[in-house]
Amino acid sequence: MRTNIFLSILMLATVISFAQQDAQYTQYMYNTININPAYAGSRGAMSVFAMHRTQWVGLDGAPVTNTASINTPLNNSNLGLGVSFINDRIGPTNENTISADLSYSVQISNSYKLSFGIKATANIFNLDMSKLNPEIAFPLDPSMQNIDNEFTPNIGSGIYLHSDKAYVGISIPNFIESNRYDDNEYKIATEKINYYLIAGYVFDLNPELKFKPAILTKFVEGAPLQVDISGNFMFSEKFTVGLAYRWSAALSAMVGFQVSDGMYIGYGYDRETTRLNNYNSGSHEIFLRYEIFKNNNKITTPRFF
Repeated sequence: MRTNIFLSILMLATVISFAQQDAQYTQYMYNTININPAYAGSRGAMSVFAMHRTQWVGLDGAPVTNTASINTPLNNSNLGLGVSFINDRIGPTNENTISADLSYSVQISNSYKLSFGIKATANIFNLDMSKLNPEIAFPLDPSMQNIDNEFTPNIGSGIYLHSDKAYVGISIPNFIESNRYDDNEYKIATEKINYYLIAGYVFDLNPELKFKPAILTKFVEGAPLQVDISGNFMFSEKFTVGLAYRWSAALSAMVGFQVSDGMYIGYGYDRETTRLNNYNSGSHEIFLRYEIFKNNNKITTPRFF
């Protein structure tokens, strides 16, 4: 009984405090367009991506995220274009987000490009109160009702400096804060502004082995600072293996395989380092990326990013 009450309180706290924040990914480096629109077209290929993430397996109502995207450079121009879709389910909430991204790149040296991006987003939010434990939820306000297909628009932007070996990006995917179930007394969920900083560098250890350390820092008002530190090794441009640590939250393992010139598959596993570890068996991520390359089907940048 005490465990059920704890889990109900935990899930309600997740909905109230963290719902409507940007979805979380361990392998963000393969789908950077979700957090930085300036990434669109930066790989020099049409890139199609799909991911499924199941978080905190074994915990009822835990987050489940599905995402799909496509981005490409536009021929004979400095422009890149991207479109993405995210479905994020957490407990009683179900959120669908569709985004369009446009980037413009400037060659600032022989090695580096600086890209600027803008993002336009349409969000549809649903809340099913029947999925909350009445003994825990309804004492807050018995009059609270479902939310059905509530639509909110948003805009964002980003900057992305990159070469064949390194990248640094700063972005704010959503500039507009919005409240769910806002009657001036209760707010079920608030979409806060998310600030991102990403960086990474590829070291050629030998002709067959590359190593890329990377970092993602995410700041959201009212939430702890999130820092993801990762290190990945790539063998013979085919097989990738690595570890990641989410500060005070989780330890992750990642593997990936370049099936063909165009197809790459990857898997990630997270294990919580908090008390949540006692109530779930970890989080799983699997993704598929397919690219149509230019320049005689050869991509010139490392497949890390």
